[in-house]
Amino acid sequence: MTAKTMTVAGVMSGTSADGVDVAIVQISPGKSNPKLTLLAHEGFAFPSRLRHAVLAAMNAGEISTAELARLNWRLGLAYAEAVQATIKKHKIKLDLIGCHGQTIYHQAVPQIYVGRKFACTWQTGEAAVIAEALRVPVASNFRPADMAAGGQGAPLVPLLDHVLFAHAKRGRVLQNIGGIANLTAIPAGAATDCIIAFDTGPGNMVIDALMQELFGKTFDRNGAIAARGNVLKRVLDLELRNPYYRLKPPRTAGREQFGRAYVADFLKKCLVESGRPEDAIATATALTAETIARSYARFVKPQMKTAAVDYIVSGGGARNAMLMTMLAARLEPMGCSLAASEQFGLPAAAKEAAAFALLAWETWHRLPGNVPAATGARRAVVLGQVTYA
Repeated sequence: MTAKTMTVAGVMSGTSADGVDVAIVQISPGKSNPKLTLLAHEGFAFPSRLRHAVLAAMNAGEISTAELARLNWRLGLAYAEAVQATIKKHKIKLDLIGCHGQTIYHQAVPQIYVGRKFACTWQTGEAAVIAEALRVPVASNFRPADMAAGGQGAPLVPLLDHVLFAHAKRGRVLQNIGGIANLTAIPAGAATDCIIAFDTGPGNMVIDALMQELFGKTFDRNGAIAARGNVLKRVLDLELRNPYYRLKPPRTAGREQFGRAYVADFLKKCLVESGRPEDAIATATALTAETIARSYARFVKPQMKTAAVDYIVSGGGARNAMLMTMLAARLEPMGCSLAASEQFGLPAAAKEAAAFALLAWETWHRLPGNVPAATGARRAVVLGQVTYA
């Protein structure tokens, strides 16, 4: 199939389950990589009842099939409404939609179930609802093809990272801090098979859960609560012993590792050390910063070809001033220059949604979308399924 220029909406809702980001991107074929132009970006908060339903379903020990079916369709409606609002506001006509869906379970490591050992994943949000509402084809369900080829189904953003940020002479790290924090490291002049990409650990997930529990707020705006607290070193040191941080890339994480049970145990440890809720938030923020910095030092820095590295941060965590201050304190001594992705022409909140617009374009043209060096797959494969309008 001959690749063509298309206007594609990427739709993303992450592990924080706080809402939907829509990025509309014009994508054209290029000599080596596609060319992307961001046309519009909008964010939409989930209604509180929908967010509660999503969080209740994530990694749930027990939940009815009726509840899962209803959530699948309700999320489809939410995604469709978000895309409709975006194209209406910006007066854009779409050719294609790429929807990641909401991850409610992700088991990247094979386990035995009913006599067979396999990995599995589930992203929910009915694509047929979106396609019918917009009368535009939808590419969705991107992770399974990579996992069937032996990969972990994540991270899938490295393709966009390489297309937009690879540089002939400068090493670059693209650090996304959503619910989970993940990075893509691109040495100077590197091809996609030299990319290093993996989940570093919790991003905003633990901070947000503690903010809800202790302060009745969905997140720590600008890191103001963390700035008033003290980092509980004993708790931080204990958490850094988590076996996850010793795993070599490729590796992925989610609520299975850092969800409800983890947060409850973390808070219990904090309360033993201090009765001040601000200290728990400060310690959770430090955990995110420290695990990112240690991941870079252990797994990335030895592979970078240049001493000076552009460390480009996106996601909700990029707006947390205290977290960014902690990151700068740890990364700058290692030769990293911190920057927000806006400085490179892409709003931090738009990046993951734009990635799924690109993946949808690749799927439509039957081109591989995964980066085996990042996911651990045996080969590059075409990702996703297309629901026609």
